[in-house]
Amino acid sequence: MKYYLIVGEASGDLHASHLMAALAGQDPQADFRFFGGDLMAAVGGTLVKHYRDMAYMGFVPVLLHLRTIFTNMALCKKDIVAWRPDVLILVDYPGFNLNIAKYIHAHTRIPVYYYISPKIWAWKEYRIKNIRRDVDQLFSILPFEVDFFEKKHHYPIHYVGNPTLDEVEAFRSAYTENRDSFLRRNSLPDKPIIALLAGSRKQEIKDNLPDMIRAASSFPACQLVLAGAPGIDADYYKQYVGQAEVRIVFGQTYPLLTHAEAALVTSGTATLETALFRVPQAVCYHTPMGKIAAFLKRHLLKVRYISLVNLIADREVVRELVADTMTVAQMKAELHRLLADRDYRSRMLDGYDEIRVRLGKTGAPAEAARLILKGFRLSRLRC
Repeated sequence: MKYYLIVGEASGDLHASHLMAALAGQDPQADFRFFGGDLMAAVGGTLVKHYRDMAYMGFVPVLLHLRTIFTNMALCKKDIVAWRPDVLILVDYPGFNLNIAKYIHAHTRIPVYYYISPKIWAWKEYRIKNIRRDVDQLFSILPFEVDFFEKKHHYPIHYVGNPTLDEVEAFRSAYTENRDSFLRRNSLPDKPIIALLAGSRKQEIKDNLPDMIRAASSFPACQLVLAGAPGIDADYYKQYVGQAEVRIVFGQTYPLLTHAEAALVTSGTATLETALFRVPQAVCYHTPMGKIAAFLKRHLLKVRYISLVNLIADREVVRELVADTMTVAQMKAELHRLLADRDYRSRMLDGYDEIRVRLGKTGAPAEAARLILKGFRLSRLRC
């Protein structure tokens, strides 16, 4: 079978690469073509466009790059139609992918499958109309989405498990390096580590990293280690690190979390990864015009939380410092609690255990691959 996949950021590249490997394991004739990244390319197939040329976020960056975005959309639509895949698989990235789904549904008979469903429960719930019309099957990786789609909107979905759980547990089962070896290999001193995970996009890094460094630098007994994101050059980080004592490590987020004492994390998949590694964390997310953004968050967002950790637990397990509450002073205060308050750390770790149970079994990519193949075969029989 021929599979066309579309992702728009680093986490999508990671999850899609595992889905591709699972599809190849179940379909020996699998042929892939994709808008994606290096991890997907390593599995095999043809990379049409790299996600780093597409990952714009925020109103102003999107506005400034509208011509590029529309050009990429046009290229993607044309390429899909010309290649004529058996299946189109969309991975998150709803602003782009739902537009592609609309076009493909209207102009072809290619089935559209959506892996990692759009988070319309938080924002733009009206998109359920587009999903109903343009998406043949929806695959969820968050357990609470089942009630939202099936009970509220009567739209059937598949909860396949969470691929981050697979990725973390696969790493932990294979990783044998102890803390001393990790420190020596990276020329790090023997001090507790505060991990900084500032996001995978340049805009996130620009907005979040400087204040994260200012807050964490207030703990001289600890060392600051920054997880470099795929596709971001060291020189880009250095302009925000400046003269601060921060070590940057690339391709080592999971080893870093294995040995970290605490973490400041930009909201996203990284918050769940940090929880699964049982690292006490504060979730930090800068937004421009903080007080206005805080007002909009309270009155327009459909959910109480922004971090996957709290959303899955359906309660505050970790502190979220967002908009007007993301200040250096607040981050410093939260880091102090994470590092010094044993009871506070213990309660957070108990919350992490609860989240692990809610996620269910491992095997998300394999289950999604099985359902995609099953759905395609059933659709062929109906034809």
